[in-house]
Amino acid sequence: MVCLSLQINDYSVKLSRFIECIIKLPFHLIINSMKNIQQIILASLLFISTLAYATPKPKKANSFPPDEATLRKKADALAHKFIIVDGHVDLPYRLHGKMEDVSVQTQGGDFDYVRAKKGGLSAPFMSIYVPADLQRKKGFSKALADSLIDMVEGLTKQHPDKFALAKSPEDIERNFKKGLISFPMGMENGSPVESNLANLKHFFDRGIRYITLCHGEDNFICDTSYDTTNTWRGLSPIGRQVVREMNRLGIMLDCSHISDDTFAQVVALSKAPVIASHSSCRFFTPGFIRNAPDNLIKQLAKKGGVVMINYSSMFLDSTSNKVNETKRLHLRAWQKEHNLASNSPEARAYESEYQKLHPTPLTNVEKVADHIDHVKKIVGIDYVGLGSDFDGVGPTLPEGLKDCSQLPNLIYVLLKRGYTEPEIEKICYKNIFRVWKKTEEVAKSM
Repeated sequence: MVCLSLQINDYSVKLSRFIECIIKLPFHLIINSMKNIQQIILASLLFISTLAYATPKPKKANSFPPDEATLRKKADALAHKFIIVDGHVDLPYRLHGKMEDVSVQTQGGDFDYVRAKKGGLSAPFMSIYVPADLQRKKGFSKALADSLIDMVEGLTKQHPDKFALAKSPEDIERNFKKGLISFPMGMENGSPVESNLANLKHFFDRGIRYITLCHGEDNFICDTSYDTTNTWRGLSPIGRQVVREMNRLGIMLDCSHISDDTFAQVVALSKAPVIASHSSCRFFTPGFIRNAPDNLIKQLAKKGGVVMINYSSMFLDSTSNKVNETKRLHLRAWQKEHNLASNSPEARAYESEYQKLHPTPLTNVEKVADHIDHVKKIVGIDYVGLGSDFDGVGPTLPEGLKDCSQLPNLIYVLLKRGYTEPEIEKICYKNIFRVWKKTEEVAKSM
C-alpha cells in the first residue's frame, strides 16, 4: 500500500509539471491547440501511461529452490498423505519359508508393520507366489496358493488393528482412513488354476484381484519370459479362455513374467486394461526379456494399463542384470543337476551361500526414478506405478530403497526432478486404481 501511495504521488508531481509547461506556452499556441481538445487529453493520457511503465516496479525477494531438508520433509509428508499401492510384495512366500511376527519390526525381510508405517506403504499387494516346478504335480499348485491366502487372512485376523484385507479400491480407501495397512492379493503364476476355469471364480472369491499368468516356465496358459521353449508362441488355446474369464470376473491380467508374444496377445485380447505388476523398462537392460520393451509399454498404455516399476538392481541396471543372469543360470543348472525343486531347503541354502560369494552389484534409488522418467517420456504419467518386489529380490534392492521404510527417498528424488504432487499421487495409487476400477466395469458389462 505504501509503494502504491508513493507511485501515485510521483505521478501527481510529474503531471503537475507537465501542466505547468502547457500553461507557460504562448496564448496563441494554446488557442490553436484548443481547436482539438481531444489531442491534449490523449497526449496527457499517453504521457501518464508512459510514466507508469517507466516507473520501476518493486523488486521481488530472491526465490531459491527448496533445500534438501525441506524437500525430504515434503517427501515424507506426501508418503503419508497419499495412499501408496505396491504391485508386488512377496511376504506370504517369505513367511511360508520362515514364519515371523510382522506386526513388529523384524530382523529379516523388507516388509513389516513398523517399517511400512514409517515409509507410508499403505496397500502392498500380497503375492500368492507358486513356483513353476509345482505345476508338474497335480493339486500341489492350488494347495499352496490356498494355504498362502489362508496365511494372509490369518494376519488380518491376528492383527485387526494393523492389517485388513482389501478386495477393491474402496476397501483400501476405507482402511487408509482408519490407519490400517491393506492387503489386496495377486497370484503370481496361473498354475493353481490347473486348467479348470471354475478355479478362477474360486480364487476371485478368496480375494485374488490379479493373476500373473505364468512364472519361470511355460505353463498351460502361456509362454514365459524366462524360457526359450516357446511352447505356445504366446497364449495357449485354454489361455485365451483364461483371459476372457478373468475379464468376466474382474481379475486384472498381469503381464509380468510372460513372453513378448504372450504380452502382445494378452493386450490385444483383453477387454480391460492390463498391468505389469513388477516389471521395469527393457530400454535400460537390453536383452532382458523379463522387463517390458518400449513397443509393448506403448501397447499397454494405449489400452489404459500401467507398468509398475520393479526395484531390483537386476531390473534397473544392465551391469547388475548381466551379473545376476549369470548367477540365475548357474543356480538353475545346479538345481537340475541335483534334481531339486527351486523352493527345496537344499536349493535355498545353496542359493543363499552362492549369493554371499557372488553379490550382485547394486544401483541406487535414482535409477528407479530413471525408469519412471522413461515411462513418462514415452507414454505419459498416467501409465506408471510402483511394484517393488520386496521380499522377493532382497539382496538386489538398490541403495536408498532397501526396504519399505525408505519409500520417501523415491518421492524425494521425484520432487527434486520437478514432479508435481498430482503426478506423484498418480504414481502412488491413482493409476492402478483407474485400471482396477475399469476392470470391475468391464466385468459388470460382461
